[in-house]
Amino acid sequence: MTTPFQHPEDTPLTLRPFQNADAEAVAALVTAGMRGHWTYRPEQFCESTDPQYRRLVALHGDHIVATAHLFPFGPATPDALRLDLAGDGVAFTPLYLALLAGLPAGFTRMLGVTREDFPETMGFFHAAGFRNAWQSWGAHLDLAAFDPAPFQPLEERLFLSGYETQQLDDEAPGSDWDVLHQLHQLGLRDAPRNPTTTPEPLTRDGLRETIRRGEAAFVTRWRGQIIASTRLSVEGTEVESEQTVTHPEHRAHGVATALKAHALGWARAAGYTHAGTGGTVLNLPMLRVNARLGYHPSPLWITWERLA
Repeated sequence: MTTPFQHPEDTPLTLRPFQNADAEAVAALVTAGMRGHWTYRPEQFCESTDPQYRRLVALHGDHIVATAHLFPFGPATPDALRLDLAGDGVAFTPLYLALLAGLPAGFTRMLGVTREDFPETMGFFHAAGFRNAWQSWGAHLDLAAFDPAPFQPLEERLFLSGYETQQLDDEAPGSDWDVLHQLHQLGLRDAPRNPTTTPEPLTRDGLRETIRRGEAAFVTRWRGQIIASTRLSVEGTEVESEQTVTHPEHRAHGVATALKAHALGWARAAGYTHAGTGGTVLNLPMLRVNARLGYHPSPLWITWERLA
């Protein structure tokens, strides 16, 4: 079923459900909406028969000019739907109203995520009655300009106190993977978070498989026992921090700073050119760590909320 509406310039636009043939156009719109921060491929978009996953497109003549996607936000927020929008902002309100006409049952709120310097989506969420509920930060580092030398004195001081930083070998004993998973769970428990920055809980085997598939894991040992960890996911020439955790008994000694500096030094030596990281603005300790390492913050990501 299609729904016509009038463009402000009296140019008719039409709404209809997404079709597989739309994938290339929709991928281009979503990529453009992210200002190149992420690149989306047509194969990432396909028709769904699940009523909880709805995507609409808006057409101007035969050309797709906007899209809206409504779907469950994720296991960390099982009561929330996520609304994503891309393309011509004039089409956002009609797309949104069309989605509201068929909301799936069992959800109590709707969330939207956009960056503070994306005016078309920021303006929509504000006008549609969403509230600015949470803020997240992203930051980037040019690894070609990163110098690990200033962090060597810190690493040496920690070494003299019994700390040693290293990359976790894929063939590490099972006891190391057990402790790594315990740190993963500790990070889930202790780290400040919001719906956008809540990492996916992983089982022990799931964590190990995730690292094997495309990550590098680094740990700090104290007298042989792992007491801190950080992970870098790798894609192309870039790395991204995935979780940095220090056991509470070893915090506030510079362990996380030295560990992340070691990981970034590895990435630089391995030929990676850029590093990224991010998290909620509530995580002040990690914000300070990344500032010391030389990361340059980007505009904030805003999570908007409205009761469904």
